[in-house]
Amino acid sequence: LHSLLLSKQQYHFHMSTPFDLQEGFFNMTMVLGLVGNIGLICIIARRREKVNVTGIFICNLSFSDILVCVFCLPFTVIYTLMDHWVFGSLLCRLVPFIQCASVTVSVLSLVFIALERHQLIINPSGWKPSISQAYLVVVLIWILACFTSSPFLAYLNASPPQPVYYTYKNSSACLEHWPSQQHRLAYTTWLLLFQYCGPLLLVLLCYVRVFVRLRHRKDMLDRARTPESQSMTHSRRINIMLVALITAFALCWLPLTIFNVVSDWNQEALPICHHNLLFSLCHLLAMSSTCINPIIYGFLNSNFRQEVREVLLHCRCIQLEEECERFPMSTVHMEVSRTSVPLSCRSDSV
Repeated sequence: LHSLLLSKQQYHFHMSTPFDLQEGFFNMTMVLGLVGNIGLICIIARRREKVNVTGIFICNLSFSDILVCVFCLPFTVIYTLMDHWVFGSLLCRLVPFIQCASVTVSVLSLVFIALERHQLIINPSGWKPSISQAYLVVVLIWILACFTSSPFLAYLNASPPQPVYYTYKNSSACLEHWPSQQHRLAYTTWLLLFQYCGPLLLVLLCYVRVFVRLRHRKDMLDRARTPESQSMTHSRRINIMLVALITAFALCWLPLTIFNVVSDWNQEALPICHHNLLFSLCHLLAMSSTCINPIIYGFLNSNFRQEVREVLLHCRCIQLEEECERFPMSTVHMEVSRTSVPLSCRSDSV
């Protein structure tokens, strides 16, 4: 995941696919990711009195996805299409640092969501994280993510590519300058284990135990429609939603992870003539995870759908009130129309 920026300096070849088509897909992904995640955070923030630990981690996940949309997609698209770096040395260091930190925050948020659900289901009478503890974990996640991404601040720089075959004057590439090849491979292997393999394995173990426990409870409560069985059904739906988030993340990031591993350890195995095309397709699939998370959360969470309906109804009522305010108040008929519409909206929203 460390080469999220398209900083594979060994290759600089023009794209094989039409620029407009590629730009369109990336722009659509960026817009959907921004709108979906901002909307998700706003909906959860409206329910402050009902906020829980899972909701806090979901917001943290959405915020990291927003950073990916802002600091990953635009720069990567421009770098890919222009085939050289135009943003200077500072952004050459800062952009991949933010990108790596955002991906780390995303995967660690998913891990802590899984751990929280595991504790809730496996040991319901035991310790449960409080809201304040959840916020503390969020802070620790960001500190750890920044520490993990710090090598990008030290070993990246914008410099002329080698060998130089550009037709642009003063062209540059965002290159990694490690003390040795062993240092670079050690760091990329660490990122592979810390950002992908390790977290997904831990999450898999957590949810396997959760589903085994829920299935055992279901066998005992199948014949009784008690409040406990209904609560278990609700918990099972939440777990399905969270597993869907994990699965989407794993599948979206798998091609780019494989691409980066092959590029680091055996770059000759990648076809040179299609290097940028392969990277762009893998990168676009990875970026699509920023759009999928709000969709999964929205479709599989009935409370979220209810909140969206309430927001849309509230916006519709405000629009009707504004339209009514434009009517003249000089006649009785207009006065009755002006006052009757808002009252109906208020009763509907309640």
